Amino acid sequence: MIGSSLWSFALVVGLLTLTPGLDTALILRTAALGRRRGAWGVVLGIQAGTLVWGALTSLGVTAVLTASHLAYEALRWAGAAYLVWMGARMLIGTFRGENPGEGDEPEAAPALDSMTRGFRQGLTTNLLNPKVGAFYVAVLPQFIPAGAAPLAMGVLLASVHAALGLIWSTVLVAFARVLRERLRTTRARRLLDRITGTVIAAFGVRLALGD
Repeated sequence: MIGSSLWSFALVVGLLTLTPGLDTALILRTAALGRRRGAWGVVLGIQAGTLVWGALTSLGVTAVLTASHLAYEALRWAGAAYLVWMGARMLIGTFRGENPGEGDEPEAAPALDSMTRGFRQGLTTNLLNPKVGAFYVAVLPQFIPAGAAPLAMGVLLASVHAALGLIWSTVLVAFARVLRERLRTTRARRLLDRITGTVIAAFGVRLALGD
């Protein structure tokens, strides 16, 4: 029964993983700008967030999001504000003449290409998205067999989701390396930040509107 649950859950979250979204935009943007360590930091942060949601759901903590309107709204508005701020920051930087993607100088590269910085961004983005928590509350319990330890099984299922996310992220990072060749000019990098900033801010607005 456990094996059947794992395969069934893998199919569901596999389709979800392949659906383009905020995670895809963040990974592609970071990797395309040549920030390899930062891109993998984002990937690991997102997957760590997935494991946290899986554990919290198994413990019943995330049920608060569906049972308490106030808790859900607070997390939703926090996530929306964070995404809008992140997207606006990218957009404003390009119009001010800044080039966040520029990091050819040796002294600037470590600050820009940081795995810790990327991990923090990926983890925060994932944990501040109440829709991820709501998804786990609605779906995860259906794949925990009767008699199985809820916490252990929930973390195992979330690990499947994280593993699929890592595999797909590897493909995205590889694709971004090809895309990077077209982003050597300042103009191209600013265009990428304007597109990504708009997408991220739009996700924030959608989250605020409850769509």
